[in-house]
Amino acid sequence: MLLLSVLAACNNQEKKEQSGLSYPVTRKVDTTDTYFGTQIADPYRWLEDDMSKETAEWVKSQNAVTSGYLSTIPFKDKIRERLTKIWNFEKRSTPFKKKNYYFFYKNDGIQNQSVLYVQDGQNGEPRLLLDPNTMAEDGTVSLAELGVSKDGKYLAYTINRAGSDWSEIHLLDIGTGKKLEDEIKWVKFSEIAWKGDGFYYSAYDAPKGGSELSAKNEFHKIFYHKVGESQSKDQLVYEDKKHPLRNFAVRTTEDQKFLVLYGSESTSGTSIAVKELDKPNAAFVPVVENFDNNYTVIHNEGSELYMVTDKDAPKYQLVAIDIHAKPGSEAWKKIIPEADDLLEGVSLCNGKLVARYLKDVTTRMYVFDIKGKKEHEIVLPGICKVDAFDSDKDDSLAFFSYNTFTAPPVIYKYNIVNNKLDIWFKPQIDFKSDDYETKQVFYTSKDGAKIPMFITHKKGIVLDGNNPCFLFGYGGFNSYYSPEFRIDRAVFLENGGVYAVPGLRGGGDYGEEWHKAGIKCKKQNVFDDFIAAAEFLVKEKYTSSARLAIHGRSNGGLLIGAVMTQRPDIAKVAIPTVGVLDMLRYHKFTIGWAWATDYGLSDNKEEFECLVKYSPLHNVKEAEYPATLVTTGDHDDRVVPAHSFKFISTLQEKQKGSNPVLIRIDTNAGHGAGKPTSKQIEEYSDIWSFVFYNLGMSFQ
Repeated sequence: MLLLSVLAACNNQEKKEQSGLSYPVTRKVDTTDTYFGTQIADPYRWLEDDMSKETAEWVKSQNAVTSGYLSTIPFKDKIRERLTKIWNFEKRSTPFKKKNYYFFYKNDGIQNQSVLYVQDGQNGEPRLLLDPNTMAEDGTVSLAELGVSKDGKYLAYTINRAGSDWSEIHLLDIGTGKKLEDEIKWVKFSEIAWKGDGFYYSAYDAPKGGSELSAKNEFHKIFYHKVGESQSKDQLVYEDKKHPLRNFAVRTTEDQKFLVLYGSESTSGTSIAVKELDKPNAAFVPVVENFDNNYTVIHNEGSELYMVTDKDAPKYQLVAIDIHAKPGSEAWKKIIPEADDLLEGVSLCNGKLVARYLKDVTTRMYVFDIKGKKEHEIVLPGICKVDAFDSDKDDSLAFFSYNTFTAPPVIYKYNIVNNKLDIWFKPQIDFKSDDYETKQVFYTSKDGAKIPMFITHKKGIVLDGNNPCFLFGYGGFNSYYSPEFRIDRAVFLENGGVYAVPGLRGGGDYGEEWHKAGIKCKKQNVFDDFIAAAEFLVKEKYTSSARLAIHGRSNGGLLIGAVMTQRPDIAKVAIPTVGVLDMLRYHKFTIGWAWATDYGLSDNKEEFECLVKYSPLHNVKEAEYPATLVTTGDHDDRVVPAHSFKFISTLQEKQKGSNPVLIRIDTNAGHGAGKPTSKQIEEYSDIWSFVFYNLGMSFQ
């Protein structure tokens, strides 16, 4: 052990001299796991204990090195000033209606958290209802789920602290704005489903002290809370003692006659059961008991439930099922059958169905009658993505967010009676959106698959291979990145940057088949798609490998870790953020076990052999890696920071070239949701300073 420590120290010292940076010497331990006869060393296992004093000292030392490096970048303060100025504009969310109230979030500019407002009717004066900025001096308390009682009297809301997934539920009286004494703790991955004078929610048992941010989450339960009572009196509505690794969520139908129970074993695939709430002591009746497909109940007509599902329809369809009739799928009625484009969602509006489709990762919207007959298209201008479509089955007005790569979201009001669109809110930003354009291209991946990619840049750009380029990707969990404005990217675009976003397999860009083409032992397709995107951008002279930065978050952090270890030459800069980087142990922490549908498990021989081939942590070799800035948060209980800690330690040990390999560990911050504006500006100022500096960019 002593010899190993001495050799490690000498090896790290050599790396320090090559890079010009003095990295902390990270202690190594003699820890080895055996997987099906293969021994895998894990010398930095001790960093998994994120609550230990030694880990805390290590974090402090690493941050000191990173901060010291970033402080030498001459234009860092100017980037921060410009980013703050761009960020400082009024932002609003899509309003949603309950009874006669309209609710929406507003941020005056650089408030740490957006503030919840309510107004009485369309023409009422907005009044502040809930301001999370008053709940913590550093702005690290955020609002998440909202649930308004059917009579419009109460608002139940969840708050998260320091970026953790753990939530608390609180209540207030909407009319008076007075906060009630109700408080519910240890809530996680929960919705709020009102019924009468109470609501349903999901929670875990209280974790043991000190393990809140890392212990495996098991035995999710459903409870009912009655307004005015303590949590200790909440009624246990559902639990599954046989399957500790299942999650459950419930929703009530609009008429509150049915409670719909969704079960899941991973991030895709749900079971469905229904309980009739107007029948005393009624049990949950199973509708679908496996996890082979996805289901979302959007409406009910009496005992008939309208469900969007990919059952027998990889690009989704809307079906109706009568829970009092035959339960089998052969009895389901097709309301909106599967089409060539992905059916992203269906909403009720004034007795009509509004269907949102995704065609090559851009939105198309159509109106159908309640029986599924198409009536007309809602015509949208340009390449866009519609988000947060909010409507009511008895109201002719709907609101939605219109998103592009070049301007902040515009909120539209839509009248379904006359098919008319009006702008409800358009932000005013200090960024010349009209100077930029977005195009969509299609390129060929390694196996011949055609992959879509959005490319945004200044109009009139010269394709000489010398433009700095920022390639961002995800590729997993049936998710996708469609047109959206990211405030921080504006700084890069203003300085001649090209911003590219490919639609990688593993995502949901084209439905479930596209998703399944990038999971488990097909995960390499995702990395190949991203590498092909980089090669396309170089071949078409948008950029060169010496002027390319690559970035991804969470599952996208895995993407960047895998790509940079497989192809260290692919880019000059790599930014893996809150990444899943240890693919052999990811399932042992918090909710990691739920990702097995996409990744597979190292407990399975075939899947282990696939995982170990691309797991970023286990594929760092002696090589010249890109300038790398790993970023994470010390309160990240989604992808625990140990992934990043162990990866950067290995990277610093193995780096042969002179490019810096650093880690930025945000304190009192989590996976990203609810991060205060001040922390976002700090983080992006550091990231863009690192990118600009290492791509040889100047700041104008």
